[in-house]
Amino acid sequence: MTVKHTLTPAHTWVDTHGDYLYTMALYRVRDEEIARDLVQETFMAALKSRKNFKGRSTEKTWMTSILKHKILDWLRKKYRESAMTELPAGQENMEDWFDRKGHWKDGPTPWADNPEKLLEQKSFLITVRQCLETLPLKQARVLSLRTLDNESTDDICKVLDITPTNCWVILHRARALMRKCIQTRWTAGKGGQR
Repeated sequence: MTVKHTLTPAHTWVDTHGDYLYTMALYRVRDEEIARDLVQETFMAALKSRKNFKGRSTEKTWMTSILKHKILDWLRKKYRESAMTELPAGQENMEDWFDRKGHWKDGPTPWADNPEKLLEQKSFLITVRQCLETLPLKQARVLSLRTLDNESTDDICKVLDITPTNCWVILHRARALMRKCIQTRWTAGKGGQR
């Protein structure tokens, strides 16, 4: 038996979904005003397409999907208007991190005995968010699109107007910086005391 979901009255959407959608947008675009605009556009699009809601997903999932498309549209527009900048100095040499076969020279250090328990800890999630915010903008966007939004490499390349090779380089560098930041912050006592 398939469950058919229904929509709540539109006047309740902001209270019900506003904080969640805003947080999601803010972590992707890193700009409070743009995040607010994207959430507002999401509510407007949901209102306009309300009659097309089929009930195959929850209201929250439906709105999240609309927001993801709004974010992708914003990124496409942004990256069409401005040229991509180079990675920061000191991050150009892939040889520093990877061997000739593309494997990590210094593999990831285990952070905990049980990763599921670690992810449940709020302080760890705060550390992850803080580290994401320290990444250069281009790296943060590629990492967010790939790992948080599960976008394909092809879609990321279209949105950011980059080549697949550039996408993978950016993604590897972003992961390396995230790993270093999380290891430093987490094991330095910002919640890593066990």
